[in-house]
Amino acid sequence: MLETQVRHPLEPLSEEEIAAAVAILREQEILPARHRFVQVTLDEPPKHIVLGYHDGDPIDRAASIVLLDSPSGTAYEAIVSITDGTVRSWKAVAAGQPPITLEEFDECERACKASPEYREALRKRGITDLDLVIVDPWSAGSYGEDEGRRLSRALSWVRLNPNDNAYAHPIENVIAVVDLDRMEVVRIEDYGVVPVPMQPGNYTPDAVGTLRTDLQPLDIHQPDGPSFTIDGHAIQWQKWHLRLGFTPREGLVLHTVAYEDQGRLRPILYRAALSEMVVPYGDPAPTHYRKNAFDAGEANIGALANALELGCDCLGEIRYFDAVLVDGQGAPVTLKNAICLHEEDYGILWKHFDFRTGKAEVRRSRRLVISSISTVANYEYGFFWYLYQDGTIQFEVKLTGIVSTGAVPPGTTPKYGRLLNADGLYAPIHQHFFNLRLDLDVDGPINQVYEVHTEAAPPGPENPLNAAFYAKSTLLAREQEAQQTIDPLIGRTWRVANPNVRNATGEPVAYKLVPHGNVLPFADPEASISKRAGFISKHLWVTPYEPEELHAAGAYPNQHAGGAGLPAWTAANRPIADTDVGLWYTLGAHHLVRPEDW
Repeated sequence: MLETQVRHPLEPLSEEEIAAAVAILREQEILPARHRFVQVTLDEPPKHIVLGYHDGDPIDRAASIVLLDSPSGTAYEAIVSITDGTVRSWKAVAAGQPPITLEEFDECERACKASPEYREALRKRGITDLDLVIVDPWSAGSYGEDEGRRLSRALSWVRLNPNDNAYAHPIENVIAVVDLDRMEVVRIEDYGVVPVPMQPGNYTPDAVGTLRTDLQPLDIHQPDGPSFTIDGHAIQWQKWHLRLGFTPREGLVLHTVAYEDQGRLRPILYRAALSEMVVPYGDPAPTHYRKNAFDAGEANIGALANALELGCDCLGEIRYFDAVLVDGQGAPVTLKNAICLHEEDYGILWKHFDFRTGKAEVRRSRRLVISSISTVANYEYGFFWYLYQDGTIQFEVKLTGIVSTGAVPPGTTPKYGRLLNADGLYAPIHQHFFNLRLDLDVDGPINQVYEVHTEAAPPGPENPLNAAFYAKSTLLAREQEAQQTIDPLIGRTWRVANPNVRNATGEPVAYKLVPHGNVLPFADPEASISKRAGFISKHLWVTPYEPEELHAAGAYPNQHAGGAGLPAWTAANRPIADTDVGLWYTLGAHHLVRPEDW
């Protein structure tokens, strides 16, 4: 047993706790002979224990562990008590595969380069220097073949020199199907030689020339320090109180977000995090038609977090938080500066000019920024949470990095993508969908969810000029009523209200979910991606609180046949009125790539 010094039940696991949890599991002698750790995270205590916790109360510490038995291809889940030194549960994963680990990225590339068939496919394209080739192990998905094996459909690019941007030079039509358990190439799929684009796509200053020099330095100084205070992973800023967490699957997590109102701490969110994300591609070409990346469930996007740098990723009076994860052998690994915390000026919050008195009143807006950035092969994803002085909470995803590229024969204009240069380099059309799990506790756990939109009043005595309109609210009583899409033409929003707490006007207190730009998928409902990522068919889902329901596409979407997660849970059409509810919001971005994106 390990004597822990944590001061709150939601404090993330330390290096010492992760090492202790792994040691306890090994001591029980139930581990397979050859195993690979996928993740070790805090097994979060039940909600009532967290909300009832007081300083000095005993804290039970436990770890949730996912690992692979490579020879058999079986994955296992374990709950290990660090406090008691025992394994509380141990079971095999029934369907799907855990995410691909960082070690598997490297091992998959080595396996490809060791394959005579792979080397022959490269030789046909004039590529002989394997040191210049890079391999990205995309998940094989689920298409009714090769079932029961942990597979990757690996795609390849080549550098012109060791420092070159390989994504400028895709090796089109070569797919290496790799068994990740045995680390052997199952087969090479070669759909014909397409010339490798040779025009460089480098972006470093030595390649693009002198960067802009017509901007003067912009420095942010807070001589008295930032306005927030930090105690472990607990943050206080203005009237906001919250805790930060981090998992390899979700990345940044917000816990117990509350707002102080005249000395009363009013809860808003118990837990908020990225639940799942998927990037479906629309090109039916053999290299691209199975590109459907679940970057959380297939790649552990949190484990790919960057070490953020002052002046580059974050600007101002910055405070950083590390994230502690585990490598494939079970050793703790610390990701430095995985979370960035700072505050920034955000222009005008409120202003009014009284032209009769000639006086103006202005309130500046200051916001707290909590961010993390992850690199998934070619793409970077920036996840930003903003807290405002007026009680607003905003989430933003910033998409950057490098688009996933392909090649077409010279003189070809691709139908399902856009050319990036005159050398045959192109990028397929695609979409990005992000699902957020929002466990709302607006002034307490008993909430109601309303759909709100605006309607025109019918002509009649109450509307003599035929110009009246009003907001109509509809209580969403069951899960299937709450499966909805945005409709900006009628101003649709969703209100989460507490019927037991009233505001100054006698109305139930509430928070409003306000959607911004969004899209729907274009894949047919019978497509594999539509079944595996059923959550993208709706923008809003509402479920009763269940602590085990964390991921919109289910616990293991990697190579899962589909139907798991939100579609399965909501099939029961459970009641959601006057209970502890969770909102799931799907945010979509549509990317018809431009040459300027390259």
